[in-house]
Amino acid sequence: MMKKFLFLIILLGATAIQSSGQTVTVDASIDSLQILIGEQAKITLEVSTDADKRAFFPIYTDTIVRGVEIVDVAKPDTQYLDDKKRLLIKQEYTITSFDSALYYLPPMEVMVDGTVYRSKALALKVYSVPVPLDPEHPEQIFGPKDIMNAPFVWGDWYGVIASGILLIPLCILVVYLIKRAFDHKPIIRKVKVAPKLPPHQTAMRKIERIKSEKSWQTEQPKEYYTELTDILRGYIKERFGFNALEMTSTEIIDKLLEVKDKDAINDLRTLFQTADLVKFAKHNPLMNENDANLVNAIDFINETKAPEDPNAQSQPTEITIIEKRSLRTKIILYAGIVAAGGVAIGLLIYIGKELYNCFA
Repeated sequence: MMKKFLFLIILLGATAIQSSGQTVTVDASIDSLQILIGEQAKITLEVSTDADKRAFFPIYTDTIVRGVEIVDVAKPDTQYLDDKKRLLIKQEYTITSFDSALYYLPPMEVMVDGTVYRSKALALKVYSVPVPLDPEHPEQIFGPKDIMNAPFVWGDWYGVIASGILLIPLCILVVYLIKRAFDHKPIIRKVKVAPKLPPHQTAMRKIERIKSEKSWQTEQPKEYYTELTDILRGYIKERFGFNALEMTSTEIIDKLLEVKDKDAINDLRTLFQTADLVKFAKHNPLMNENDANLVNAIDFINETKAPEDPNAQSQPTEITIIEKRSLRTKIILYAGIVAAGGVAIGLLIYIGKELYNCFA
């Protein structure tokens, strides 16, 4: 009975020891024990612990040991085991070396709940790159070559050339706009003016057109007399200064009698009376009557036209207008200076950078 009791105590103690020994396990492995200079290898650090515990992995800055550099540290990979009672955490470290040697990688330390656990030590053998030698031709082993200059290619300079060509007119435009903006000179414009003919000459030109068209010889006397009386009304308005266009024939005659003799106006009275009969009473005058009224119109213009002044100066055909530069024009000038100047500065910066990159 005593033997069975002792056996049970020993079994329970062994189980407790085994259970406590499996609480935290730390293991490290490397995927390649041998690499060439510059090649890379990966170290995998695995930690198995209870799910309610926190593990802190080692933090390396640049190297694990002298000569073995850290290239990359991956994010930890966590897996739950035994119905989420246990955790398996994996951390990968990518390493490399540029010196041929056999390196001893010391145990990696992991802290779990304030207790430090260590993995096993690792080793890494780094070989140099073999250089094939020809014993018979040792002179074929050459040192490093000098830096070679790239060949000239026109395609690399198209942007610089185009920018330089565009920069020249832009600079000229900026200088011109600045000069225009700050000269403060008035704007001088030349305006062509058609010389104004005297009233009698204007009326005679229109009558000559009627004569050339021979409109009074057609069977439309109303149009002929309407046009003829309109010419006379316009002449009277310009010559005597009252609005004959808005007056009746009788009112025009009465107004003219105040300023002219009756003999010059009698012929005009006969013409207006005939025109009123044609327009309002559908009177159809004879051919010689039409001719006589046209002559009466010409005689009236010639008898009443203003005398020409021999000392009068001819009217100019071109006048000069002097204006101050408006605010809107100034704003446009300043905006043009800013826009053109900005583009020019951008082109200069681009050309400078390209030349610096080429010759640096």
